[in-house]
Amino acid sequence: MAAQTGDKTANLSDEEQQDVDKNQPPRAAVLHEIIRTQGDQELERSVAALWWSALAAGMTMGLSLMAMGLLNSRLPGDEGFKVITSFGYCAGFLAVILARQQLFTENTLTAVLPVMSKPTLVNAGRLLRLWSVVLVGNLCGTLLVAYVMLHLPIFDTKTDLAFLDIGRKVMENDSSQMFAKGIVSGWMIATMVWMIPSMESAKFWIIILITYLMALGDFTHIVVGSAEVSYLVFAGELPWEDFWLVFAGPTLAGNIVGGSFIFALISHAQVRSESSVPSSAATSKEPQMGKKDQ
Repeated sequence: MAAQTGDKTANLSDEEQQDVDKNQPPRAAVLHEIIRTQGDQELERSVAALWWSALAAGMTMGLSLMAMGLLNSRLPGDEGFKVITSFGYCAGFLAVILARQQLFTENTLTAVLPVMSKPTLVNAGRLLRLWSVVLVGNLCGTLLVAYVMLHLPIFDTKTDLAFLDIGRKVMENDSSQMFAKGIVSGWMIATMVWMIPSMESAKFWIIILITYLMALGDFTHIVVGSAEVSYLVFAGELPWEDFWLVFAGPTLAGNIVGGSFIFALISHAQVRSESSVPSSAATSKEPQMGKKDQ
């Protein structure tokens, strides 16, 4: 009887036990396989499909700059109101992820897992192709949105000044700070991507939680930040050299390190270690079972 209760509670019926099993959270290996499969599908997409999706995502991410600027221009400038204005940062991420558009920092996890699972030159080439197309598409989209927001008579003067203040806040960081904060940002986005398959019904709130914390911490993100900082460039306050060397380059490197080399690598190592446990456990139990049978 004691042996039976180790596997199943005696007071539960078979139907109730099935309910328990069904409501168990998925193992890390399951999440890994879901994301790896998604990454494989992304790697198979054509250049044209990736490009248009990435361009749309870049333009959609302009919603984050727009929402923050509108909130900043309509609330007092006190630092305490940042807890409210930071919610604007979530707008672009919500729209892009729920619309299933191509966002570069998502691909630092999803597209990397297939390469880690099967590290071949062909897979590495597929990854570089995906990253290149998506990154360029995202940046073109954000630059286009920033240019339009500045030059078309859409917003009032107070809102235009709020957009400038957002870009100036980003550029208060030097290149090393851009890189360090980019690592945290890349890691947080990868965490969000990892969490969503296990709680699909809570996807909306997961996106808000992670991106809201990114905004509160002023962590740098290559796509959102490119809209914020390029607005300064188009306004004549910042040279393109600073955009690429101080902001874009270090932030991009940080996002890749945080999403791929830290989160993806550790998650993959965890699953590899977990998958090796059953075989070793079974091997260690075999001699004991033999003695018991005798």
